[in-house]
Formats: sequence, C-alpha cells, structure tokens
Amino acid sequence: MKLNLILPALAAVALISAAPMAQADVKIGYVDMNRIFNNYYKTEQAKKRVDEAQAVAQKELQDRADVFNKNLSEVKKLNDDISKPELSKDAKEKKTKDRDLKAEDVKRQEKDIMELRQKRLKELQEQAARMRSGIVEEIRKVIADKVKAEQYDLVLDKSGLTSNGIEVVLYSREAADFSDDIIKALNKNKDAAAASASPSDAPKAADPLKAK
Repeated sequence: MKLNLILPALAAVALISAAPMAQADVKIGYVDMNRIFNNYYKTEQAKKRVDEAQAVAQKELQDRADVFNKNLSEVKKLNDDISKPELSKDAKEKKTKDRDLKAEDVKRQEKDIMELRQKRLKELQEQAARMRSGIVEEIRKVIADKVKAEQYDLVLDKSGLTSNGIEVVLYSREAADFSDDIIKALNKNKDAAAASASPSDAPKAADPLKAK
C-alpha cells in the first residue's frame, strides 16, 4: 500500500527557504512512511482481513457463476432439442417456451452477477481505504508525540516523491531519521494485543460484505 508524502516537496522547500538565516538551529527530522506503515503489526492484520473478505466475495461470485453456467447449458440443450426434426410440433412449442423463459433468467442472472461484482469490489476498496486511513492516523499521532517531545521544527517523509517522480529527500543524515523509533513505539503492545485477543474478537471475513 503506497503512501503519499507527509509534506510535499515544494511546501518543504518554501518553509526552509522562508526561515531567517539567524535560525541555524532549526531541527529537521525524517521518517520513511512506507517502511513504518509496512512494519506496523496492524497493517498485516488489516491486509489479512481484506484478503479474507475478498475470498468470501470470490466464493459468492463463483457460486452465482456456477448457477449461471448450469442454466446457460440448459438453454443450449433446449436449443439443440428444438432443432431436432423428429420433435413434434407441440413438443417443440413447449421446449421453445421453456427455452425463452430460461434464457430470460440467464440474462437476469448475468446482470445480477455483474452488479454484485461491482458492489463487492467497491466494498473491498472502501474497507481497505478505511483501514489504511485508521492506520495512517495512528502513525501520525505517534510521530506528533515524538515531534512534541523532542521539539522538531519540521519532519519530512523520505519515501515521498515529487510530481516529477523524484525523491523528496535526496540526502539526510542517518541520525535524523527516527523511523525505527516510531516503529518500535507502534509495535510495543503487539504481543499484549495478540495475547488478549479472543476468538470472538477475531475479525470475521464476511462482516465487510454485509449489506449496509
């Protein structure tokens, strides 16, 4: 999951260039948001929940597709039967009527499957976006606490790119990067959270797909 930079490059440059020359002690820090995001234990949990929900959606769609294919085969068989020259007029009329009714069902089922696929895709995208947004908000809060505690004036995201696809931060001192501190702070309760989780608290794959 690719994250956008915390502070666009142009804004960062503007802030730096606008600072008075006398303020040579401006404290600048750096983080790698991609690395933090990918190393936060809740990110893996969120990915697992999305994958489970996707599997449920795929199973649902496959079940619908199986019914559709079965009915489609029946329509083709009725067509074959109707074309048989030995078939009586009454029998042909009956099979034609059955074929037409079944064909209408097949068309409706095809439409329903397409609509369901779009609906489930939207639900999965919204679920992933909500989880990502929540995780990013947690990361930003930990960064904000770090900034406040150590009085940083500016923090840049090393993983961010400009509109031209160039790294926002071309170089930084290793000591100025406090990504590891943020990862450690975010994961400090990982073991406790895993130990306290009960089966009833575990995420259910079907939940994100319930009708709203």
